[in-house]
This record gives sequence, structure tokens and C-alpha cells, in this order.
Amino acid sequence: MTRIDQTFAQLRAQGRKAFVAYVMGGDPDLETSLAVMQGLPGAGVDIIELGVPFTDPMADGPTIQLAGQRALESGQTLVSTLEMVLRFRETDDQTPIVLMGYYNPIYSHGVERFLQDAVQAGVDGLIVVDLPPEEDVELCIPAQAAGLNFIRLATPTTDARRLPKVLENTSGFVYYVSITGITGAAAAQAVEVGPEVARIKAAIDLPVIVGFGISTPETAQAIAEVADGCVVGSAIVKQIADGRPVAEVLEYVRSLSDGAHRG
Repeated sequence: MTRIDQTFAQLRAQGRKAFVAYVMGGDPDLETSLAVMQGLPGAGVDIIELGVPFTDPMADGPTIQLAGQRALESGQTLVSTLEMVLRFRETDDQTPIVLMGYYNPIYSHGVERFLQDAVQAGVDGLIVVDLPPEEDVELCIPAQAAGLNFIRLATPTTDARRLPKVLENTSGFVYYVSITGITGAAAAQAVEVGPEVARIKAAIDLPVIVGFGISTPETAQAIAEVADGCVVGSAIVKQIADGRPVAEVLEYVRSLSDGAHRG
């Protein structure tokens, strides 16, 4: 079992839902983003999604695009993002870490070398948004052979014919994108999300975590009530973009995690 599998097993035993937080590695600089990352578990975060900055983040809205630009301008790379994970693991060997990003930096690094480096650093899973299931041989299957979960995204447009293919080699959890479009574009609605989560859970025995469009404790709670947990990204990244001190960012994260854990 990976740390992700263990975390969900513990949450199920406790009757609790998961709260997942996304931050961009290196935004606005490596040390600040590492300080935020190190504080996330204490703020109630069950799983950390760590963004790898990329020059062409097609699935992301303006907030995360700008975070990636700030990170790249500060010198952040795939290698320094893995170094963040290694430094995080010096004091926390329990909290699962999922790298989230695009295939190009991984391909440029070399898939085999990347997987070795990721496992050595303490990464638990990958979300690579621009690799469809038809390309599983590129990264998904090698990643799982290396002991990493490969987490797939399902969306409102993933119909009954497409869903089995999307889920075929998914592990860890399924990330359900609650809205059609880019990150940070609209508010998630539990009444619309609930039936979609049930449809996915009928097709695979994995937790379903809902992301996109969650920015308040109330929304986090509402979504967690109809899913196995929720993800917040853009709203947290916006706090960092606004220049709020690390302690204030973590206080905001705590309010969201409290909402999700009430779900």
C-alpha cells in the first residue's frame, strides 16, 4: 500500500472525509512554498498536491498559470520540486504527496530517471493532466510498476463509453473535476456533483475526490458530503499570490479542512 492507500484506509476507519490541498512548487519562491507545504498537515491537510511549474499549463486558469510563471521566474524546475519533497520528508514521513503537472518536464528529464528520483524523494502519486489513457505505456504503467499511484481525472463530459477507459489503470483515487473548463472558473455544486460521484464509484472501488470550484468551508463541506473528500487549489494559490504571510495562508487552509472534515 502507498501512503495514499493508507491514508484513505485510516480515514474510512475514522468515518472521515479527505481534504486535499494544492500548492505550486516554487511560488513565489522555493523557501516560501516549502514553508507553506510543511505547514499543510498541521492545518488539517490529508494529502498534498504539489504543482510542477510548466510554461504551457493548458488545463489551468489564470490563478495557477500565474503561480507557475512566478515559480519559473524564481528558478523552480522539476528537479527543485523533487528537492522540496525530499526536504519535506525530513520531518514528515506520513503525509502523501502527489505531483501534479504536465508530461513535458517529465519527458525531458527522462521517464525512468524521473520515476527513480520521485520514489527516492518520497513522492506517492502522479497526476499528469495531458497524458490520456491511450498513452498509459508512456508513464502510467511504469509509474505503477515503480510503486507510485497514477491518478486519473474524470469530468462532467466523461460519458459511460469513455469512463471505463479512463479508470482502467487508475489507482490511489479518482479526481473528479466538478465543472467543465479550467481551474478556478466557477463554483462547484454538490447537487450536480453527487450523481456523478455515484456513477464513478459504481464503476471502480476507489475513493472519488472532487476538485475545481471550491473556495469556502461551506462548499468544502457540501462537496465532501457527496464524495470521499475534496481538493482546493486556486483559492489557496490566490492567498499566496496576494502576498499573505504563511501563517495566514495556513489559517485559511485550516478553515477549508475543517469544512471538509465536517462533510
